[in-house]
Amino acid sequence: MELYKDILCTLLQSNTVEVRFPDLALSTDYFGTVCYRTLQKIKAVIEDNTLDDPECFEKIEEIMQIFEEISGKLPHRHDFG
Repeated sequence: MELYKDILCTLLQSNTVEVRFPDLALSTDYFGTVCYRTLQKIKAVIEDNTLDDPECFEKIEEIMQIFEEISGKLPHRHDFG
């Protein structure tokens, strides 16, 4: 089976691969809107001065959750609980 993978990898590396989604309509307006709303949420978390130092971890956790809302599970995430 390993030989098949090696052969397939070599074949794919030496050819052009094209992925198409003909019915997918991407709009830069959509990405801009999502990014702006995400930054607004992050800014609100960071500017919350009602939290003291032990709650800094919770701020970071909340920011991570905001990113997960828009893009799913984040790689290399540290769970300290």
